[in-house]
Parts: sequence; structure tokens; C-alpha cells
Amino acid sequence: MSTYPAPQRPAFRVTPVTVALLLLGAALVTWVVTVNRMRGMDAGPGTDLGGLAWFTGIWVTMMAAMMLPSAAPMVLLFHRVSSERGKRGQTSLPAWVFCLSYLAVWTLYGLAAYGLYRLIVHFDFGFLEWGRGGRYAAGVAIAAAGLYELTPLKSVCLSHCRTPLHFVMGHWREGRLGAVRMGAEHGAYCVGCCWGLMIVLFALGVMSLTWMAAVAVLILAQKVLPYGERLTRIFAVLFLAAGVWVATAPGSVPGLTLPDSDAAQRARMRMMGMTPGSEMKPGEMQPGSNMQPGTETGTQMEPMQPDG
Repeated sequence: MSTYPAPQRPAFRVTPVTVALLLLGAALVTWVVTVNRMRGMDAGPGTDLGGLAWFTGIWVTMMAAMMLPSAAPMVLLFHRVSSERGKRGQTSLPAWVFCLSYLAVWTLYGLAAYGLYRLIVHFDFGFLEWGRGGRYAAGVAIAAAGLYELTPLKSVCLSHCRTPLHFVMGHWREGRLGAVRMGAEHGAYCVGCCWGLMIVLFALGVMSLTWMAAVAVLILAQKVLPYGERLTRIFAVLFLAAGVWVATAPGSVPGLTLPDSDAAQRARMRMMGMTPGSEMKPGEMQPGSNMQPGTETGTQMEPMQPDG
């Protein structure tokens, strides 16, 4: 007589349709939250990222909105394989652990980008100001993202993202820790595939809902559409051309907010009221203004305390 306990059956079965609806629902909700929080905050290239806590919250929300739709095939296959293993008495891994681990990797990417941004602000590289070399730096970053589309590393990471069955069958790990590892591994491949596209978003304005939606569509097309791997060459040409365009004639780029424009000034003023810990650069506030950034109370800002 066997001494092994019978495998525990879940009280209810989560179907693939339920998982798909939950993923799409989460993406929709995070899009709504992102639009609500970021509307009117596009100050163009070099947008202030605010305080660490605020940025982390908005970045995680952005990544859930942008990446969950393209990660859905992997998550659904993970859930299907895990459910089948559970029916055979083996350990069934929860898909939500996989998803959280996947998003955690993208969170680390965002924190690294934030740290780089703060270093640039701290050392105050004057040549990166928009009126000097800022537009050229943005153009080079976009063009570099285009060149990355043609690299072997991009090809390997994209192939992984487009063939979830190979990953699930070849990299399965047992237990909750296994789900964490698998989510992290998939997240690492996903970052390797899409970090260049995120660089484009930062270069054009990370708080821009327009560019965020455009980048999300490009990611989804490249990962999910049939023959999406062939889009790498198209993206490379597109980004190289866009980099030259931004560097030479930024004012004519549709949807691009220039950092020295009135729209960017209004966006910065809005961020000062919503973003705790934001730093203000000289000349960003209107003459005679006497407000402390990040201290909004209702619709008013608290007056700045005199020094000393």
C-alpha cells in the first residue's frame, strides 16, 4: 500500500480562457491607470522622472500595460502545461507567480534606467541640453536601437519570445521557486529583445502616451504576428531614419514634444504638482512663481520656505 498522499486537487479549475481574460483585463486596467496618471505629462525628451517611489509605481504600471499582451502566449502555455502536470499528480505552478517574476525583471530594467538618469542629472552634462546637443543625443539613441535590431542577440531573444513551447519544455522548473526562475528567465529574454525599443521610448519622451502606445504596438507585432521576426529589418530602417529626423528637424516630427516648447512647460508644471521628490532646474518655473515642486494640496501648491 502506497504511503504517498494523494495529490491535492484545486477547489476550482482555472481554464485557459479565464487566464486569457485575466491577462487582458489586467492590461486594460493598467492602461486606464496609466492614461489617468500620465495624461498631460509629456515634456518630450529628457522628461524629469520624478522621485524613485513615484517612478517605480508608474513604470510597473506601464510595463504591465505594454508587455502583458505580448507575453500572453507564453503565460497561457505555462498555465496549460502546469495544469496538465497537476492532473497527473505532479506539482502545478501558479501562472501569477510566473507573471510577477516576469514583471520584476522589467522593474529592474526601469530602476537601472532611473539610476542612469539620476547620474546624468547629478553631473549636469551641459551638452545634453536640448538647445545644445540634446536632439543629437536623442537621435543617436534611436539610431542605436535600430542597429540593435540587426544583431544576433536580438535574433536569439526574439526567437525565444516567439517560440514559448521550446522554452517551457526545455526550461521547466519545479515548485514556486521554479515558477519564479522561469518568469525571471523569460523576462530576461524579453528585456534582451525589447530594451532597444524602450530606449526609443525614453529618447522620444517616456511620459508620452502616444509614443508608449506606438512602442507597445511594435512589440506586440514583432512577438505575436506571423513572420514577426522579419520586422527586425523594417524596424532597423525605421529607427535609423527616425534618429536622423529627430537630430536634424525635431520640430517636424509628428507627436514629438520639444523640451523648450510651451506644451513641455505645462507638462513640467503638472508633474511638479503630482510627483513627490521631483527636482526643478533653473528657468523651468515661470517668473514670479513661488511654489515648491511635489507639494500639491488640492489644486494649490504650498509656498516655498525661505532659505535659512
